[in-house]
Amino acid sequence: MHPHPLLRIAFLAVFTLILLNADLALAADLPTAAEEGLPWWGWAALLFVVTFFLGIVAVLGGVGGGVLFVPIVGGFFPFHLDFVRGAGLLVALAGALAAGPGLLSSGMASLRLAAPLALLASASAIAGAMIGLALPTNVVQLALGTTILGIVVLMFLAKKSEFPEVAKADSLSAALKMNGVFTDAYSGKSVDWRVHRTPQGLAMFVVIGLMAGMFGLGAGWANVPVLNLLMGAPLKVSVATSKFMLSIVDTAAAWVYLNQGAVLAIIAVPSIIGIMLGSLVGVRLLKRTNASVVRKVVIGMLLLAGGRALLKGLGI
Repeated sequence: MHPHPLLRIAFLAVFTLILLNADLALAADLPTAAEEGLPWWGWAALLFVVTFFLGIVAVLGGVGGGVLFVPIVGGFFPFHLDFVRGAGLLVALAGALAAGPGLLSSGMASLRLAAPLALLASASAIAGAMIGLALPTNVVQLALGTTILGIVVLMFLAKKSEFPEVAKADSLSAALKMNGVFTDAYSGKSVDWRVHRTPQGLAMFVVIGLMAGMFGLGAGWANVPVLNLLMGAPLKVSVATSKFMLSIVDTAAAWVYLNQGAVLAIIAVPSIIGIMLGSLVGVRLLKRTNASVVRKVVIGMLLLAGGRALLKGLGI
C-alpha cells in the first residue's frame, strides 16, 4: 500500500528542512527589502506560487520540473545561479523519490536497465556539479542558455515510438541482462522487450550526467529519447526507468551542492512543495487538457528562459 501523495510531500518537506540545516546563511545571497522591494518571506511565497504553476505545466507538457525550474527561476528571480541549480536538483530528486517505489513495484521501471546507466551518469553528475560550481557564473549562464535552446529543438523535433522493434539484443546488454517483460495496463498485452546499441547509450548517459550536475536540470528530458529511440526500450518503460534513475543521478550531484553550501532551505523547500502540489493538480487536469497546446506553451517558456540566460551570460 503506497502512502497518499500529500503525505509524501509532507515527509519530503520535513526531510529537506532537516537535511539542509536551516541555520545556513539564508540572507547571504537573497535580496534585501530595500534592494528589491520584497522581504525574504515574500520571495519564498512568490517562489512557491511560481513553482506550483510550473508543476502543473510540467505534467501537462510532459517534461520534468527541473528543466523548467532552473532557467525560469535563474532568469527571473534575483537568486545566485548556484543556489538555483542546487534547488533544481532537489526539485527533480523529490519528484523521483515520490514516484520511484510505485514505478518499480508496477514493473514499468526496470532496475536491470537503470543500474549500469545510472552508475555512469551519477559519477559524471558529480564531476559536472564540481565543474559547474568552479566556472564563473556568466559562463554557466551562457552554457545553460545554449543547452535550454538545444532542449527546445530536441522537444520540437523528437519523435516517440511506443514499442520500438529490436530484433536482437547486443552482447553487452545480454551480458548485463537488460531486458524484461512489460505488461501494458492500457492494452492488456505483454511485451517481451530488449535493448541494443548499449555502448552508445552508456556514452550518452555520461554526457547526460555531466549536464545534470552542471545545470541542475534533472536530465529526464534527455533520458527518455536515449532509452526509447537509441536503445529501443518501450516508451512507458523508458519514461518510468528515467524517472527512477533521477533518484540516483540527482542524489549524487545534489551532495556536491550541499557540501559546498550551494543549497538554501529558503529556496529549496518552497520550490519542492510548490512543484509537487502543482504536479498533483496537473495529473488531475491531464485528461481534460489539450496536451499539444500545453507543449507549445512549455516550448515558448523555455525559449524565453533560454534567451534570458544567454543575455545574462553576455551581460546584457
